[in-house]
Amino acid sequence: MENEHQRLGSTLQSKLDVYNEIQKQFKPVFRYFFFEKFKNPEMWFERRLAYARSVATTSIAGYVVGLGDRHVNNILVDHTTAELIHIDLGIAFDQGKLLSTPELVPFRLTRDIVDGFGVTGVDGAFRSACEETLRVLRKEEYIIMTILDVFRFDPLYRWKVNPFSKRQKRQETEEKHKEGKEGSAEETTGNKEAVRALLGVQKKLSSNASVECQINELIQIAQDPSNLSRMYSGEIKIL
Repeated sequence: MENEHQRLGSTLQSKLDVYNEIQKQFKPVFRYFFFEKFKNPEMWFERRLAYARSVATTSIAGYVVGLGDRHVNNILVDHTTAELIHIDLGIAFDQGKLLSTPELVPFRLTRDIVDGFGVTGVDGAFRSACEETLRVLRKEEYIIMTILDVFRFDPLYRWKVNPFSKRQKRQETEEKHKEGKEGSAEETTGNKEAVRALLGVQKKLSSNASVECQINELIQIAQDPSNLSRMYSGEIKIL
């Protein structure tokens, strides 16, 4: 997949073809994690349910705040509770869409993640937990927006992420020193990127569409092969 991404002349269709071929060669196996770790039937059922609910809650919460960079190295599994643990939360508020390889899905819902849900797939505990999570977040919209609004006035928080911006940041710092400025009013009291980010969160919490409709659309986008075939395929490690 990585070779296809780097190949000169690669197209959206060729990426999708390679992705589909890989799917034929490799089957999802995450169900065996639960068989091997939790041999007691009751424990197996409880842990698998906890896993599905944790995937749902972290997925919807991450979608609302626009958490990006969710490749396999940043999603861990607790071997005791079977719940997901997300790390490396530096890219948020949909800034992942601006990366060199942009994020095209609202959250990670690959075949192996779904394989852990059991025979019901996304239509069992996962979907119901997603819907309930979104209902709660919509209900608490005022509190969420109030908390996020605090960051808008934090001069230390950077709202704009650019993977190629080290040189730009250094240049901006030098220019500020030359001009004798520590930061403009726009940067400290509500820059455009902050406003854009907060509006994006507010839009996701809007009640214009039903919870069921919104969750169904998100699940479809997250599982769309045409989106997955174009995304970051993860770091390649040769052992």
